[in-house]
Amino acid sequence: MKTQEIEKKVRQQDAQVLAQGYSPAIRAMEIAAIVSFVSLEVALVYRLWGNPYAGTWLLLSAVLLGYLAADFVSGFVHWMGDTWGSTEMPLLGKALIRPFREHHVDEKAITRHDFVETNGNNCLISLPVAIMALCLPMSGPGWVFCASFLGAMIFWVMATNQFHKWSHMDSPPALVGFLQRVHLILPPDHHRIHHTKPYNKYYCITVGWMNKPLTMVHFFPTAERLITWATGLLPRQDDIGAEAARALVVAAGGSEAPVVQAAKELLTQATVQEKPASTRP
Repeated sequence: MKTQEIEKKVRQQDAQVLAQGYSPAIRAMEIAAIVSFVSLEVALVYRLWGNPYAGTWLLLSAVLLGYLAADFVSGFVHWMGDTWGSTEMPLLGKALIRPFREHHVDEKAITRHDFVETNGNNCLISLPVAIMALCLPMSGPGWVFCASFLGAMIFWVMATNQFHKWSHMDSPPALVGFLQRVHLILPPDHHRIHHTKPYNKYYCITVGWMNKPLTMVHFFPTAERLITWATGLLPRQDDIGAEAARALVVAAGGSEAPVVQAAKELLTQATVQEKPASTRP
C-alpha cells in the first residue's frame, strides 16, 4: 500500500485534550525526578573525582560511547512511546505516553514547555540507572569506565528532550543552530523525517546518528513483528488509529531491510558475472 494511502487513514487524538493531561501531580513528580537526578549525578562525579583509575582517555571514551548509547536509548524509548500503550494506562499513560501523542498532533507544543515539563520525564526514567552507576565499586578501570559510561549516557538522555525541543524551534540560539548544522545535536531537517505520517521511522532524537544504521537493518519493524506475533497487539493503534495501523502492518509485511536488499543485489550481480557465456558448437 502506498504511503499516501496510509496517511489518509491516520486518525489522531485531540491536541487540547492531550495537553490537559499534564496535571499538577505529574509536574510535582517531574520536579522531584529532576532534583533526584541532579543529586545522583553530582554524587557520581564526586566519587569519580580524583579516582586513580579515572584517566582522561577513559573518561572521554565513556562520554562519547555514552552519547551513542543515549541516541539509541532515545530511539528505543521514543519507539516504545509512539508504538505501544495508551494514554488511558494507569500512571504511565498520562506521565509518559501522553507527551508522545501530543507531540504528533501539535509538534510545536514542546517549544512552549518550560524546563520541568521538557526534561522531567527523561530524568524520571534515568533514576534507576543513576542509582546503579553510583553503587558500582570503582575499584578498577573496568568499574570506573562502566560508572562513567552509565553516568554520561543518562546525562545525554536527560539532555535529549532539550535537543529535541531546539530542533522544533523556528529560531534557536546561535550556538544551538551551529551545533545543529554540524550535526552534533539533533538537526531540524533530519528530525523532520520522523514527523512525516505515519511517524514510523527515525526515532533517535539525541543526535540522530543511529537512525540510518537502525533503518538499514529494519531494527524497529522487526521488533514490531515479533511483539505482534507474540502478543497480538497492533502497533500505533492508539497514535494513528486502528485503520491506519492495520494498513501500515500490511505494507511493512512485504518490505525487506535495505541491507538485505543490497545483499541480494550483490549476490545477483555476482551470479550473473560468474555465469559462463554460452557457446555454439
